Amino acid sequence: MRIGIDARELSGRATGVGRYLGGLLNEWARPGHEAGRHEFVLYAAAAIGAELDARRFGTRLIPGAPGTWWEQVRLPRAIPQDHLDVWFGPAYTAPLSLNLPTVVTIHDVSFAAHPEWFRLREGLRRRWLTQQSAQRARAVVTVSEFSKREIVEHLGIAAGKIHVIPQGIGSGDVGTWGRGDSSSPLVPSPLVPSPYRVLYVGSIFNRRHVTDLIRAFAPIARERGDASLDIVGDNRSYPREDIVGTIAREGLERQVRCHEYVSEGELRDLYARARAFAFLSEYEGLGMTPLEALAAGVPPVLLDTVVARESCREAAVFVPPNDLRAVTRALASLLFDEAVRARVLAAAPAALSTYSWPKAARETMAVLEHAGSG
Repeated sequence: MRIGIDARELSGRATGVGRYLGGLLNEWARPGHEAGRHEFVLYAAAAIGAELDARRFGTRLIPGAPGTWWEQVRLPRAIPQDHLDVWFGPAYTAPLSLNLPTVVTIHDVSFAAHPEWFRLREGLRRRWLTQQSAQRARAVVTVSEFSKREIVEHLGIAAGKIHVIPQGIGSGDVGTWGRGDSSSPLVPSPLVPSPYRVLYVGSIFNRRHVTDLIRAFAPIARERGDASLDIVGDNRSYPREDIVGTIAREGLERQVRCHEYVSEGELRDLYARARAFAFLSEYEGLGMTPLEALAAGVPPVLLDTVVARESCREAAVFVPPNDLRAVTRALASLLFDEAVRARVLAAAPAALSTYSWPKAARETMAVLEHAGSG
């Protein structure tokens, strides 16, 4: 088969979806992998920021702003000449006018479950285009049982059409995806030397309560001058949250540092130096960065949600929503209480056993093969 893939998320700074696609491609490119019997064509609007084996992955650059117009108008004009058998959209949507089988991965439906978190036009566009793409697709892939239930409820997609395939942890070979980008600190002051580091990783959305994390960390920082917090992620909140202002108001400029983006190597170093991880998200499709933290031996503090329980099982300290004191206590326990740390990390292998790139690649390829041969 010839498999076409929307690879826009591999251009520039690879974040969640880019790392998801990168992990699959890493596996499909391995010598002797069963995917070797297929041909791949990757489509992007700009140069792909990853080293790809040209013998395995052909690349088509279709210049333009990589948004909805590019996907729905420019891309369909270029695809027919490549004689594809199936199309894979790893980022929620696919060109609606394609006259070939499609498979889309829908990671979450926050835009449908919580439209108040999105600007009006953006929310409408996301809901309509994702629903239409899912309805037209031969199959839908998602990353958790929670997301499957949400897709059924909010998009009206039949449960039998949805395949739950959890992704692997990390992005395959560290340093391959998103390479060449360096950290971009929003708060340039160097951190105090710290053996007690808390880490947050993920784009900053309102639902992830990063300002609450800063406020909850403040009592620890005031009591312990050797405690610090690193925040990694670009600020995509709406209404926009003043992260830098919150740090300043709490007087934490020397103990909290923000990075818009870090390379894979820098991220690996941050995980290695962290003693606790914090991710106070009230809605995720799965939430991979807490699992990455566990894989690096860093115990997480998580908001107590259905999907957080599904993903991390017992390998976390869970806190109720809207309780900053509980967050402070949880962070302190993971920073300073060896018994709590040991309990959480002992539960990590069972939680991590679900997440395997070889398994995710094999099962995703099976869905693509079935869709393309149907």
